[in-house]
Amino acid sequence: MFETGKYEKIIRFLYRFFLGSTLGIILLIVAVNYNFLWLFGGMPSLYELENPKSQVASLIISEDGQEIGKYFRENRNPLEFEELPDNIVHTLISTEDARFTAHSGIDIRSMFRVVFTLGTSGGGSTISQQLAKNLFHTRSMEFGEDDPVYMGLLMKIDGVRTVVAKVKEWILAIRLERRYTKQEIMAMYLNEVSFGNNAYGIQVACRTYFQKELKDVSLTEAATLIGLLQNPSLYDPRVRPERTLERRNVVLGQLAKYEFITEEDLPKLQAEDLNLHYRVENQNTGAAPYFREAIRQQVLSAIKELNQDRPEDQQLNLYTSGLRIYTSIDSRMQKYAEESVQEHMRAEQKLFYDHWRGRNPWVNEEMKEIKGFLKDAMKRTQRYRDLMTAYNNDEFKVWEELRRPIKMTVFTWVGDKDTTLSPMDSLNYYKRILNCGMMAMDPMNGHVKAWIGGINYKYFKFDHISQSKRQPGSTFKPFVYGAAIENEIVTPCDELVDEPVTFGEEDGLSGGTWTPQNSDGKYSYQNMKMRRAMGLSINSISAKLMKQLGPDKIAEFAHKCGIESPLHEVPSLCLGASEVSLFEQVSGYSTLANGGEKIDPILVLRITDKVGNVLREYSPPVKAAIKPETAYLMTYMLQGAVQEPGGTAEGLKRTSIVAGNEIGAKTGTTSNYSDGWFMGVTQKLVAGVWVGGDDRSIHFRSLALGQGAKMAMPAYAKFMEKVYADQTLAIEGYRKMPFIKPENFAFDFSCNGRVAVDSTATIAP
Repeated sequence: MFETGKYEKIIRFLYRFFLGSTLGIILLIVAVNYNFLWLFGGMPSLYELENPKSQVASLIISEDGQEIGKYFRENRNPLEFEELPDNIVHTLISTEDARFTAHSGIDIRSMFRVVFTLGTSGGGSTISQQLAKNLFHTRSMEFGEDDPVYMGLLMKIDGVRTVVAKVKEWILAIRLERRYTKQEIMAMYLNEVSFGNNAYGIQVACRTYFQKELKDVSLTEAATLIGLLQNPSLYDPRVRPERTLERRNVVLGQLAKYEFITEEDLPKLQAEDLNLHYRVENQNTGAAPYFREAIRQQVLSAIKELNQDRPEDQQLNLYTSGLRIYTSIDSRMQKYAEESVQEHMRAEQKLFYDHWRGRNPWVNEEMKEIKGFLKDAMKRTQRYRDLMTAYNNDEFKVWEELRRPIKMTVFTWVGDKDTTLSPMDSLNYYKRILNCGMMAMDPMNGHVKAWIGGINYKYFKFDHISQSKRQPGSTFKPFVYGAAIENEIVTPCDELVDEPVTFGEEDGLSGGTWTPQNSDGKYSYQNMKMRRAMGLSINSISAKLMKQLGPDKIAEFAHKCGIESPLHEVPSLCLGASEVSLFEQVSGYSTLANGGEKIDPILVLRITDKVGNVLREYSPPVKAAIKPETAYLMTYMLQGAVQEPGGTAEGLKRTSIVAGNEIGAKTGTTSNYSDGWFMGVTQKLVAGVWVGGDDRSIHFRSLALGQGAKMAMPAYAKFMEKVYADQTLAIEGYRKMPFIKPENFAFDFSCNGRVAVDSTATIAP
């Protein structure tokens, strides 16, 4: 870039020649317009004027029509002129361009003031000129860097570049006025300009600074926002509120000057506080942040495929093309799920802290503290690996660095907290925090209605729905019982004896035997109906079914229902020893609730461009996976956890969700209480909850506190109470109702005449 001082004589000559007379101004405009001798650089084409490039955020929209998030580089959400309230329109005109409706892009009076002061008096730009400046970046090197043809020789000289850019803005303003109405220009301007803090466009600015929709903005709030346009950094209300207030009152004065408000009202309005409610939008804020990240890769993949058939200048971009991503999430259910998880986990964390007070919670199977746990955990972090590289594998210096206190902000259940901790102290703190995953799905169409991947996306990015796989414990048992019913080994009315079952070499074990125990370590030695056995989650009965079926039949049934993870075909499979995701569990249970038809969970329904043209639509395949009679009987079996005396989900009777409803449930608890699970099933909604430490060695020490009924079920109950209380959801079918019985299906649910079955029988290959 050239410096002004080196070309001062040339610059003075150009000013005198071109700006000293009307003829000179006309010649300058003509020279710039036609890029005389390639000195001034080119101008945007007609196509670029009619299709201006603007980075527009892609919106994520819930199935009930609410915006739940966005993807962006510049946070911008355009509006039509009809959506602009009068407060904004009047404030903008009175402050930025009082003669906006009278001129054709250039305000002659203001233009001559700028010319004869060589721009030192500032101002003079019409709204149309400011739009040209913002759309085509005429004041920055970017104007030329985007396309070198825009950059002429004179534009590389400081001082001259400003004059040339100003002339280009005059020309572009006139062209814009010829191609767009005044209303369109105003809307384009308010959609394009920056209000600071990565808030582009008036709607995003309103949300950022006041947490309001634009239609609800007050006159003083409108004045604050329009006041920012002069210099968003100088008048940033977060760091210079007194300057912001002063600028806002100047804007209010302009409103009085042009009679949009009375002189009597002006002092009262100027006396009001700013009343900021600042919150910047980013990937950590807003509804369903885990869900938004979960669908991002799917949308990026779709865009990649779509771009293969699109011209270079029409390529789609997730962050700038203003796409509309319509999802299956219901904003109301998502809100209720987030609230329920927050309420439950806040209480659960307090209980966990009290339970381990004075002790470290990382223990082995004998409940003894694991020595060196934190140091080993730190060695698995990226921070440790980076420091080892930086210090050439000098461990002494690395650990010295990791023990040095630094300022940081940490997560707490009462809000973010600024503190000073070393990285080791921080790891110690976070390892004690329990996490949670929750997912709800409509089993009839596969639409995922709520998605909570963790307790706080800002601090815990790992998604416990799709990324995490843990042992499901007893929540896997419905697939064991379902396989037995599907293969006609038992019915819900049949009985087996609750007694020890031992597996040995004949069952594929080597080097010993295995006898699974019930959760309380006792056996009743009583005949027990299948429904009651599953309702009470009796391990010995699941083991007997495994003995009769074999692990291959159980794995096959689970895979048919929706479990995609590899399942180890060993005896312990009957107690949920193979790791699966919460996503798979909800999918599998949904097959049981949907009459045996498997529908893959669907998150994205369709993608459109910013004007509504459909680019891609999604519909999940439907497959008859298991017999409808088996599925219906399994919904009856699942209700046993609630209805049978002593059932593992009997506690749901203390809530409002059971009365007048058919609701199935299953709790799950893994070894050492590392994982607490709960699965809830109704005809229109299947939901799953997982709670535990991110490390399996971090957990409660007793069944009373560590079982799924305590760790996970309360979150489900809170969620369903909120869902059933919402009458708008009830109208849409999410209310208490019975499961749908298959046509011409007859079964004696009273179990008259049923007897114990032969527990030694095996299924034919």
